[in-house]
Amino acid sequence: MSVNLTLVGQSLAEKLAGDSSDQCIQDNGAFCFNWIAENFSDRYVTPTLEHLYLVGFSVILGFLLAMGMAVLSHRQRWLVPPFIGVTGVLYTIPSVAFFFLLLPITGRGVDTALIALTAYNLQIIYRNIVAGLNNVPVGPKDAGRGMGMTARQMLWKVEFPLAVPEIVAGLRIATVSTVAIATLADFAGGGGLGSLIITGSNITFKTNILVVTVLAVGMAVIFDILFLLAQRRLTRWQTAGESRGGSKRFGAAMARSRAA
Repeated sequence: MSVNLTLVGQSLAEKLAGDSSDQCIQDNGAFCFNWIAENFSDRYVTPTLEHLYLVGFSVILGFLLAMGMAVLSHRQRWLVPPFIGVTGVLYTIPSVAFFFLLLPITGRGVDTALIALTAYNLQIIYRNIVAGLNNVPVGPKDAGRGMGMTARQMLWKVEFPLAVPEIVAGLRIATVSTVAIATLADFAGGGGLGSLIITGSNITFKTNILVVTVLAVGMAVIFDILFLLAQRRLTRWQTAGESRGGSKRFGAAMARSRAA
């Protein structure tokens, strides 16, 4: 008898939960918990992984291109204005328009989305790298020349280490921006979280929009924390020398370069 009562209770609870979920969906509730629990693994995992790929790959590619441009323009200063101008023009193109402009050339798919997202990263990352190199104090550079360093050694062992905070700041801004823009990548067939909100009735289903928003914001926050941790690790010398000026930072950078 007790077993039957237990089964009846479980059946009634499941029915009430199902009715509650259906009613929440019919009312277009802002947070239908039962619906999320039933659909999360099947509906959201793959788009989230696609979004991570779009953001991660485009930021890495943008960083490599921007770094190459920064190294080249650091030696040939006349290249800075053209590089800033070209990347600035790319950055001002509306994202959806950019995707559609690329479609006749690269076709519909992930490659088109990655090209556009990478182009948007260049302006932010390049400007920050250039600013970081320009803000390196004169004292450390003079000391490096006094030690007989070549221009190449000066760049990689003195200037870039001291420019890390500005470079990481650019990466943080570019990554958060890319997380947002990548939600529109589905217009180019790139998938990602945007595929869950720009088609059919998904655009009006409040619970779905809330879940996508939370996933995107959470992804941006996690990326930002990871960059902060990376910056802290790469600039461990800065904490001790920050209050003592550029000479202390240079000394720490020299110690690191000799150890390497």
